[in-house]
Amino acid sequence: MNNWHYHPDQSLDHSLEANLEAQSRPRIAITIGDPAGIGMEIILKSLADRRIMSLDAEFTVFGSFDHLHNAAQDLAQKLPSQSISDLESLAICDISTSNEIMVGLGNQASGAASFAYLEAAIAATLAGEFAAIVTAPIAKSAWKQAGHDYAGQTELLADRSQVDDFGMLFVGKSPHSDWVLRTLLATVHIPLSQVTQTLSPALIEQKLELLRRSLLQDFAIANPRIALSGINPHSGEQGQLGNEEQDWLIPLIQRYRQQHPDVTLSDPIPPDTMWVNPAKAWQDRDRLSLGHDAYLAMYHDQGLIPVKLLAFDRAVNTTIGLPFVRTSPDHGTAFNIAGQAIADPSSMIEAIVLAVELAQARATNKTR
Repeated sequence: MNNWHYHPDQSLDHSLEANLEAQSRPRIAITIGDPAGIGMEIILKSLADRRIMSLDAEFTVFGSFDHLHNAAQDLAQKLPSQSISDLESLAICDISTSNEIMVGLGNQASGAASFAYLEAAIAATLAGEFAAIVTAPIAKSAWKQAGHDYAGQTELLADRSQVDDFGMLFVGKSPHSDWVLRTLLATVHIPLSQVTQTLSPALIEQKLELLRRSLLQDFAIANPRIALSGINPHSGEQGQLGNEEQDWLIPLIQRYRQQHPDVTLSDPIPPDTMWVNPAKAWQDRDRLSLGHDAYLAMYHDQGLIPVKLLAFDRAVNTTIGLPFVRTSPDHGTAFNIAGQAIADPSSMIEAIVLAVELAQARATNKTR
């Protein structure tokens, strides 16, 4: 076992960019999330998966070694015939946290622990030690109990990176057609009553530009086709069901097309029909042309209900706009099944695979 502590104040000789360019194999930090949830289980299962073991990358787990050891022992007893990652072969950044953590119960102690794991991973990554962070789920309520008032991990990552221009891009690859669904949310964790107050021409332009840059930098798509949803039912139906589309969204789209002729941008598509063609591309290789390279949804459920319907066990949450790659499985802590050895690691496996792919893509782009 490679068991070590990272000290954020230690001096390093190289900047983040210089270190990333020098890495022949991307180094990936993996945080265990809330130790009372399923994070440790899905990580230990994932790192023993053949796909992950075949990747040309190095992994370091950020969390409590004692908690990981207990989780590994419990899994070995409950799943004697299933491969579980051997702690002796893992690089672990051991971060000592409270022993007053009960499996299945998110509380102040588990919230403080998951926050500490992520802070340590961010500091090490910003110092150039890692190219990407893969985060297991946390409980926002537990963070608040521990005195950390962040809407989620995304906001902490952006804050520590001193980034204002960022977004949540959900990525899922179809097992049926190999088509890739990419969905960016314009607004995220806010009440529905605040959505129309928050949406603005400036915000949508910012998200479109963020999405365009990510498609080029991370996915090598130079001439993307982007579908954009309407805000209101039937995209406002010519102002009968809302004025936002007519007042500013359609004029914004027309301006953006003139400014970016390399981007094919749709008119506002009614939210109830926008996902019909992506579903066809997801299911049928002969219908790939029906899918766009990316979708911009106006609010949380408008984008995530179809994503989770199509790709619940494969979708990956990717934070774009950061100086490093960040991915996360698209599910929560699942306290209700924690400790039962029945958690599905599929989304975590996809998150790790995508983190490696994106880290390699960024390294390639930097050397061009």
